[in-house]
Amino acid sequence: MAQLNIRIDDNLKEQGEELFNALGLTFSTAVSAFVSQSIREGGLPFTLTMNVDPFFSKANMERLQNAIADAKAGKNMTEHELIEVADD
Repeated sequence: MAQLNIRIDDNLKEQGEELFNALGLTFSTAVSAFVSQSIREGGLPFTLTMNVDPFFSKANMERLQNAIADAKAGKNMTEHELIEVADD
């Protein structure tokens, strides 16, 4: 069996290990699964793109977080919206 040495950001490695452990995998097993899936698909098993869904843009995430904070504080809400929040 071959051994592979790679360089990866410490934080990225730690987050990856946490995720893979939660899935019952080792980091090594996850990398092997990635390579196997890449071979099956004849390329990367996901799309590489510079396009970011506008919903997940930094500006929209900030807007949504502010709206959630306002809703929790009861601000900027119609009576109907307040009733829906109270029912949750």
